[in-house]
Amino acid sequence: MKITHKSIILTGAASGIGKALLNQLIDFEGVRILAVDLDKIENASDKIIPFVCDLSQQSEVDRLFEFAFTQFQAVDIFIANAGFAYYEVIEKSDWQRMEKIFQVNVFSPIYAFQKMKELNIGREYFVLMTSSAMAKVAIPGYALYGATKAALDRFEDAYRFENQDFGHLSLVYPIATKTNFFNRSINFSGREVSVPFPASTPEEVAKAMIKGILNNKTHIYPSRLFQISRFFQKLFEVMAFPYQYFYARKLKEWLR
Repeated sequence: MKITHKSIILTGAASGIGKALLNQLIDFEGVRILAVDLDKIENASDKIIPFVCDLSQQSEVDRLFEFAFTQFQAVDIFIANAGFAYYEVIEKSDWQRMEKIFQVNVFSPIYAFQKMKELNIGREYFVLMTSSAMAKVAIPGYALYGATKAALDRFEDAYRFENQDFGHLSLVYPIATKTNFFNRSINFSGREVSVPFPASTPEEVAKAMIKGILNNKTHIYPSRLFQISRFFQKLFEVMAFPYQYFYARKLKEWLR
């Protein structure tokens, strides 16, 4: 999908991958970007419209889209990049703590995708969700975080067999990224969290995301090493296609 002259919503735009992506997106001619975060983003370009929003709440996501349509005629691209992690050992029950991470990392991007689908009937649109390499390979200490990213992965894996419109749904799977993301991971100890090996820069991930949008990629792997290491896992996924296609046909029959 072209990026020039498109209207874009980018969440988690204040830091890390989101900030790097914002800085690269403004190089495209005619773009207008609604840059969303919990903290107001300094407006360094006339292409950027800052917006403060708590994406853990449905009402706030609705408010985001309402505001977007006061600025744009349509939203062409939605990049659901906002998210956070817990680094911990699961030791005690805490429903609210668990609910919070799923609201931001899972409910919000999927709900935003549903909104994009509703609002773009008959026209092309693109939704890009930031997943994680941990959706494919779990790392101890990130059980809940990995579960949220795996949820996005399974959602896309099923939805691609259901898609009947002009939309594109894509997931990006960064390995650990050299940002403050891991040090901001909320944990019980309050100690700093080391960045898992290997790691990419946010600029590398952002570049891969832009390339993925331009080429309508459904799966974006910024790390070539990680992509190669998934050979046998990918082989199993390919072997599952006939099973998935069979139930995709069953779904179409059910809808008749």
